[in-house]
Amino acid sequence: MVTTKKTEVKAKVTNPKKENLELSVYGIDGKVQKTVELPKEVFAVTVNPSLLAQAVRVYLINQRQGNVKVKTRGEVIGSTRKIYRQKGTGKARHGAIKAPIFVGGGVAHGPKQKEYSLKFNKKEKKLALYSVLSSKLKENKIFGLDEKALTMNPKTKTVSNFLKELKLIGKNNLMILKKLETNNLVLAMRNLPNITFTDVNSLNPYMVLKSSSLIFVENSLEVFANKPKNVTK
Repeated sequence: MVTTKKTEVKAKVTNPKKENLELSVYGIDGKVQKTVELPKEVFAVTVNPSLLAQAVRVYLINQRQGNVKVKTRGEVIGSTRKIYRQKGTGKARHGAIKAPIFVGGGVAHGPKQKEYSLKFNKKEKKLALYSVLSSKLKENKIFGLDEKALTMNPKTKTVSNFLKELKLIGKNNLMILKKLETNNLVLAMRNLPNITFTDVNSLNPYMVLKSSSLIFVENSLEVFANKPKNVTK
């Protein structure tokens, strides 16, 4: 198991009075319904570029399976009989049919199974996520969606019009649900090319950085209510 270099993990919360920690919640018609207060421990954290780079590196490397494997001449099933006599044939000397130069023989210097995964502790993972969420909020790239949209009429055009109202058409948008399950909102947006969806517990820094805009279904924000305090200690 390969471990990454430890980094100093201390969350610095900026002055909440200087930060706009209110999020506008839109209806599926694209009009503002209300505003909600966001926890400063999640959305007002100082960005840590080195920690973000480490989080992305660990996430991408952990996607690598490393299960490729070929057999060497010692692992191939075959006869060990000397295929022809040592001298007098005019051919090169060989001892067995399992040599790499023969069809069906072993592979010389081929790939072997390897474990590529890296460790990233929970405190670092949370801080990296909260750091990038704070950055997205400063850039005004986080939007709220009324949870009534979960029971909307499942029409793709309705979601498309919603994205037009928010000027998000053509951008790489990430819809964040409280729970990843089949509902009318998922059915309505699954055919749109520039929008993906995930549940809030699966959210990671790489997904956030890769997305142009984040759209939180209102009830998904409740997940952050009981989690952030463990990060700032």
